[in-house]
Amino acid sequence: MALKVKEGIYWVGVIDWNLREFHGYLTDKGTTYNSYLVLDEKVVLFDTVKSEFFPIFLDNIKEIIDPKEIDLIVVNHVEMDHSGALPKVMEIIKPEKLICSPKGKEHLIKHFHREDWPYEVVKSGDQLSIGKRTIKFLETRMLHWPDSMFSLLVEDGVLISQDAFGQHYATYGRFDDEVDQAELMRQAKKYYANILLPYSGLVSKLVEEVEKAGLKFEVIAPDHGVIWRKDPDKIIQSYKKWSAQQREEKVVIVYDTMWHSTELLAQGISKGLEDEGVDHLLMNLHFNHRSEIITEILDAKAILVGSPTMNNYLLPTVGDFLAYLKGLKPKGLKGAAFGSYGWSGESVKVIEKELESVGIELISEGLRVNFVPSEEDMKKAREFGRKIGRYVKS
Repeated sequence: MALKVKEGIYWVGVIDWNLREFHGYLTDKGTTYNSYLVLDEKVVLFDTVKSEFFPIFLDNIKEIIDPKEIDLIVVNHVEMDHSGALPKVMEIIKPEKLICSPKGKEHLIKHFHREDWPYEVVKSGDQLSIGKRTIKFLETRMLHWPDSMFSLLVEDGVLISQDAFGQHYATYGRFDDEVDQAELMRQAKKYYANILLPYSGLVSKLVEEVEKAGLKFEVIAPDHGVIWRKDPDKIIQSYKKWSAQQREEKVVIVYDTMWHSTELLAQGISKGLEDEGVDHLLMNLHFNHRSEIITEILDAKAILVGSPTMNNYLLPTVGDFLAYLKGLKPKGLKGAAFGSYGWSGESVKVIEKELESVGIELISEGLRVNFVPSEEDMKKAREFGRKIGRYVKS
């Protein structure tokens, strides 16, 4: 159902309780597709929803106003989870203008092949009066698509921030002060790590511009998850930290195992890290989704990747993880490789090559063990962990 955000501003989005995967990202708590309706002399709808949720979306709008009374539609982001319902919405509303960024128009035409829609292109700094309110537009290219932009309701201090500051988090509570804070920040961190990490330089620049301009938002309303109204600065400061990729004395051990030999090495390495008093996690890819692991890597100083050799290469789960990691382009992360083998033993060298291709600096020669680790091999694994621990603490 529709929900008031501030006087004359309503959330009319939908909750997707069942979504469990998004571009290779485990959405264990579902998501929301947020849309906002602003009532003024001109009635404005900001973004739509995923196409299959159109009937619920339309009902939510009808709780506030006859959809035909909407004058303007603003598309802050063209990705289909926010624009999928747009063709049906356009048929019903027939707005005076469809407002978007320059790239937004280009992308909308390429998605829906409709050059006859009443496009109105806006750029950074452009403003539009809709009565008592002014909308100020800010292009945020590559956060996280080229078409992305923010819409600021100036007089209300409400920033409609499309995918930025969001979370894949389905919950009955629509505001940050209505949900569990630890879970909220876990989902916000996971969202950043798996969606926005490659664009961290642009995020840092954006946060710097916001702070330099002295902008203070009463509400930050993203296109996914809950709305920040109690402490909007909390998520801005979190983005400042995450985009700087500030790293802690923490190691993430990522591995998969065939006959438990590589797992034994991981456990030996863990003991060495314990000896040095270094915080760490063992994350077996058979039980931990790659997106959960990336979330932990966001603030870790080092990553250790292990795999047995299989067909002169890696276990598929490890190869999949490394491909996913490569696309996210973490900065300032260190690493090393380990693994067991039967007769050829390529896995460690393959992992090292892949880590270096991501820009991860190797901090130790890889650890390789033939077949089942002996007592002496386990001592080497423990010393390997101590070595990594000493580096992380240095």
